[in-house]
Order: sequence, then structure tokens, then C-alpha cells
Amino acid sequence: MNLEETVKKFLHTLENRESFEELIPFYHPDVEQIEFPNTLTKHKAVRNLDALKEAGKAGKNVLRSEKYDIVKTHSVGSTIIIEAVWTGILAIPIGKLEPGSEMKAYFAQFYEFVDGKIISQRNYDCFEPFE
Repeated sequence: MNLEETVKKFLHTLENRESFEELIPFYHPDVEQIEFPNTLTKHKAVRNLDALKEAGKAGKNVLRSEKYDIVKTHSVGSTIIIEAVWTGILAIPIGKLEPGSEMKAYFAQFYEFVDGKIISQRNYDCFEPFE
């Protein structure tokens, strides 16, 4: 499987997962994920595999569902860059949004691979206002 297909499969698994364990096969054991400041994450977050697992659990409690619509994919060596529109349906209220409301964000994500596994992921997330 090429790396672009791996990212697409990863996102599909992320959308449909029952637990974080379904995502572990995509990650290198030494993975580092960086989420740059955005409306939900006020400060830069740097996560290893254990921290990703905890964040994944928390995210599942916030959302009923989520969907990634890929706008563009770019390949540069062992790095895949995606532009995507993310839509989440809330399980809890956030801001002025009630449970069942839709959140939308525009993502740029950089995935770097070693041995076919994600070793580095950088997220630049731009959320629409929660109104």
C-alpha cells in the first residue's frame, strides 16, 4: 500500500473506530503528534503514543461521529500532506453548540513515515466559530 493510501485508510479507521487500539497498527512506537494552537487546544500539544491514546478516549466522549473529507493530498518523499474538511457531531455541548450540533474545521495535516508507520504527525486545525 502506498503512503497516500495508508493515510486515507488511517482517516477512515479514525472515523469508524470503536477504540483507539484500532489505530495502533498505523503508528510507529516512537510516534510524535503535534497539534498547534487552535480554538479547542489553546497551547501547542505534543503527544507520544500513550498521550494519543488518552486524547483519543477523550475525543470519543466529545463526539458522536466525525468525518474527514480530503480536499487535496500531496506527497513529498516519505511525507504525506492532506488538506481536509473535518465535520464532527457533538455528544456534549461546546460553546453555544448543543449535543447533536455539527462542528466544522479545516485541517492541514503532515504525516511522516518510517517503515510504513506514522512517526510524526503535525496538525494545523482551523475551526469555524462555535455559535
